[in-house]
Amino acid sequence: MSRIAYVNGQYVRHPEAAVHVEDRGFQFADGVYEVCEVRQGMIVDLSRHLNRLDRSLRELKMASPMSRAALTLVIREVLRRNRVRNGIFYLQVTRGAARRDHYFPAPDTPPTITITAKSTDPSVAAKKYANGIKVITVPENRWDRVDIKTVGLLPNVLAKQQAKEQGAQDAIFVDRDGIVMEGASSNVWIVTPEGELVTRPAEHGILKGITRTTLMDVAAKLDLKVAEREFKVEEMMAAREVFFTSATGICVPIVEIDGKPVANGHPGTVSASIRDAFFDIAEKTPI
Repeated sequence: MSRIAYVNGQYVRHPEAAVHVEDRGFQFADGVYEVCEVRQGMIVDLSRHLNRLDRSLRELKMASPMSRAALTLVIREVLRRNRVRNGIFYLQVTRGAARRDHYFPAPDTPPTITITAKSTDPSVAAKKYANGIKVITVPENRWDRVDIKTVGLLPNVLAKQQAKEQGAQDAIFVDRDGIVMEGASSNVWIVTPEGELVTRPAEHGILKGITRTTLMDVAAKLDLKVAEREFKVEEMMAAREVFFTSATGICVPIVEIDGKPVANGHPGTVSASIRDAFFDIAEKTPI
C-alpha cells in the first residue's frame, strides 16, 4: 500500500507529494513542525502538541492554516489512510510560497501545510529501552530561539551525524559553562543519587517538550520528586540515571556519555517505571 500525504488541501500519494520551489520553508527554514506519537490506535498528547504548534506560529507571526477542529480531522484522516496504529505523524507549516525575499510575503499568501504519517515497529523501541543508548556531548551552537519548534535543524543534524561517526546514537548540547542544554531531538533528565528527577527549566534555551510536560504528571502520580534547575556535565556523569524524553522515545535510557558509563552502564529502574506508567496518564485521542 502506498503511503498518503496531505499537501495544501489534497491527499496525494507519498512519492508524488511536493511543494513549490519557492516555498519559504525550503528556502529560509521559515516554518514550524510537530511530531506526535500514535500508540494502539490513539494519538498521544494531541492537545498539547497543537497548543505548542499555535505558540510556534504566534512567535513567528505566521498564520494558522486552518482551525483546530479542521486540523484534527485532517490528522485523523491521514492516519486512517496510512493505516497507522503504532507510529507517528509529522505536521509542518511554512509561511507559504512567494517570490524569494527576506521580507515577509503579502499577508494574503496562504501558508503551506503538509502532514505525513508512518507506522513504526514497537519492538525497535523496546530494544532501545532494554539496552539504552550511547551519546556524546557537543558545544551549543544553535540560535537563541530554540524554544520555537522550527524546521531550522541543521546544528541538530550535524550533532546527530557526529554522534553516529563516533559510534554513538545521539548527542547532547552543552553551553560554554558546561551546563547541559538538551539533546539533539529530545530533553535531558537525570536521576540524582538521592532519587530526585532533574531537568533544565524550559523558559529559555531549550524546547519545552510535550513528553517532558506529561512526564511531570506521571512523576506526580508516582510520588517522584522533580526539580527544574540547571545541571552541569559533571553532575550528569555522577547521576544514578540519565535519559531522554521525546514524542518518538519515551524515557530512552542513556548508558554511556563520551565513552564513559552512566552508573553501572545499564538502564535504570526510575525511567522504566515512568515509561510503564506514561501511556495510561497521557492524553489519548482516538483516530
